[in-house]
Amino acid sequence: MSGVGLLILFAVLGAFICAKTRSAAGAVVFALIALVLFVGTPVGQAVPGAVGKVMSTVDQATTPALNDGGPRADVGGSR
Repeated sequence: MSGVGLLILFAVLGAFICAKTRSAAGAVVFALIALVLFVGTPVGQAVPGAVGKVMSTVDQATTPALNDGGPRADVGGSR
C-alpha cells in the first residue's frame, strides 16, 4: 500500500494541471480519484463518518427554521 501515496500525489497534480488549462471535467475526475484513493487509506477512513456528522449537525440546526416557516398570527397579514 506504499504506492497509494504516490497515486494520490499524481491525481492531485493531474487535477491542478487540468484546472490550470481550464478543463473542469478533467480536474473534477482527478480530484474524485484522489479522494477515493485517500478514503481507502487508513488515515482517510474517518472522512465519511466526519462528513456524516457535519451533515447531521447542519440538518438538526436548519430543520426547525425550515419547518416553522408558516404564516403566524403576529406577523404581517391583513388587519
